[in-house]
Amino acid sequence: MAEQKAKTALVVSAHSADFVWRAGGAIALYARRGYRVLIVCLSYGERGESAKLWKQPGMTMEAVKKARHAEAEQAAAILGGETMFLDAGDYPLRATPELLTLLAGIYQDLQPEFVLSHSLEDPYNFDHPLATHLAQEARIVAQAHGFRGADKIIGAPPVFLFEPHQTEQCNWKPQVLLDITEVWDIKRQAFESMGAQEHLWEYYTRVGLQRGVQAKRNSNRTATKYAEGYQRVFPHVTDHLS
Repeated sequence: MAEQKAKTALVVSAHSADFVWRAGGAIALYARRGYRVLIVCLSYGERGESAKLWKQPGMTMEAVKKARHAEAEQAAAILGGETMFLDAGDYPLRATPELLTLLAGIYQDLQPEFVLSHSLEDPYNFDHPLATHLAQEARIVAQAHGFRGADKIIGAPPVFLFEPHQTEQCNWKPQVLLDITEVWDIKRQAFESMGAQEHLWEYYTRVGLQRGVQAKRNSNRTATKYAEGYQRVFPHVTDHLS
């Protein structure tokens, strides 16, 4: 009998820390369920999200990238995911044809069951929606016959947009509340490996608690304490409504 491959999931993160705050629970939860979760970091966040590092005397771009790489790798390992760093630039991040082709190839190689990325709008951080537009365009390209000759195309993996930092300004709504109570301690541990953005640890702990309250209110999950919010891009297809 042929060995059955593990199911997979793809996370497209604009910067090397975004996935930890916003999707760390989902990564840990699905890794625990046996999924291979690949986290593609388009950049290291070396300019816009590394202020603490740049305040150190003698800091260089190479040293900042090295530090952010190490933090993200450690966080991903704690969560149970794998990382891929594309070093595509930060503030600004730009979606080149080469980057699109590379990401579409990752889709075809991975064949993900679902995709996680940023909100479609973010007036505070243009890199975030750009990452999501790139992730969605790559998904479409990877569905095209002939993109890489006879390589297997992907199906239609659902795309979920994780919570931005200021939801009201980003036209983002929590349409899906994922109960991450059982893996919260893992997510919090991953937080604490991201020393360059220590100021976000408690902020995203509060976000997790708030979404947990909402998840409990909207379900019969009385034991829920922590949750992550996601917005869907495509319709939910089902044969039952319960």
